[in-house]
Amino acid sequence: MDRKPRIVILYHYMFPDDVVSAQHLSGLAEDLVAHGWDVEALPCQRGCRDEDKLYAPKESWRGVKYNRIWRPRFSQASFLGRLLNSAWMIVAWSAIGLRSSKKRPDVVLVGTDPVFAALVAIPLKLFAPDIKLVHWCFDMHPEAAFATHVVSESGLAAKLATGAMKIAYRQFDLIANIGVCMRDLLRKYRHMAREVELTPWALEEPDALEEPDEAVRAGLFGEAKLALLYSGNFGEAHTYEELLKLARSLRQKPEIHFCFAVRGNQADALRAAITPEDTNISFAGFAPIEELAKRLGAADVHLATLKSNWAGIAVPSKFFGSLAIGRPVLYFGPQRSAIAKWIEKFDAGWIGDNGNTEEVAAVLVGLIENPSLIAKLKQCSHAAYAGHFSRASVTARWDAELRTLIAKSEPS
Repeated sequence: MDRKPRIVILYHYMFPDDVVSAQHLSGLAEDLVAHGWDVEALPCQRGCRDEDKLYAPKESWRGVKYNRIWRPRFSQASFLGRLLNSAWMIVAWSAIGLRSSKKRPDVVLVGTDPVFAALVAIPLKLFAPDIKLVHWCFDMHPEAAFATHVVSESGLAAKLATGAMKIAYRQFDLIANIGVCMRDLLRKYRHMAREVELTPWALEEPDALEEPDEAVRAGLFGEAKLALLYSGNFGEAHTYEELLKLARSLRQKPEIHFCFAVRGNQADALRAAITPEDTNISFAGFAPIEELAKRLGAADVHLATLKSNWAGIAVPSKFFGSLAIGRPVLYFGPQRSAIAKWIEKFDAGWIGDNGNTEEVAAVLVGLIENPSLIAKLKQCSHAAYAGHFSRASVTARWDAELRTLIAKSEPS
């Protein structure tokens, strides 16, 4: 190939939006530029948190060419609005297949926002079968709708949706999952694509183990000797009952404090569940990105949860941020999930469930009396991130996988 390889990235929101997945896709785009790719991105022109905000239709940033797609202001807060937004973006993206052969990309990478975004693979493969199609699966649809009971898994709509996604998945040449549970769910569609595990990375990646900022720690946890933090989105996939049960079992241990810095559609339900007796639980506002490292580094242990019926459908990205900052994770979620397997593999925390609350509480109490153990866990967590989940390592693997993909289609 006598030119740079060309890739188009399709995702609903990208730079300069601050939603986490938008930052991941934008970061991947920038790193591929650094690896020698010609990168074009086609997000929508609207902001994610503020849908009235419109970004420039054309912009170049860090070598990435952004050609943003205008779409109507269908509300992302409603199921119908999300479907309409998805249909609009899929139709707009399909026009890539109508480009002349000289202007077509070598690869099109499709994310999972908007919902059912992978369906764009069907018209793209029809119009331009020479383009290599790649899917980075962050979450799965319609499985997410089944988990939230928005759609009945046994109904006609479910059968139509899964049938359409089965056709879509079979058009891809490469499907990247973010954990073994997701890989197994994808295999049920019997796609023929190459499989690879490529996880999202942390937005803050300190080179060394992050030491607590004493002022930030005191503001979040007071004088607690053991500080546990839940920081990030708190949505439909997350549960709080087990965490509250654990915290309430430790009310008589004021040295242990739980803090929640959350936003999302389940955050209000969590706040409403707190009673005046929950004196070892507090809340903090959501930290801006420039303050995130100090916020995450103020805790000794990070908290993460996942409902059992969400295993494989989504992977809480806060897990990677916790390891990057060098903090072990106390995870309440299914044992078969990717996070549980990573915690066990890298000795990066503990796995809780409804039946072992007393056992977990005893472990936490023991940490107060054994600071060397928490120091060891912090080192293990930071080393695991650096060796397996860092942005540099993941995007380098992306570059290698994509180049291998297009090399197979070049004439010998």
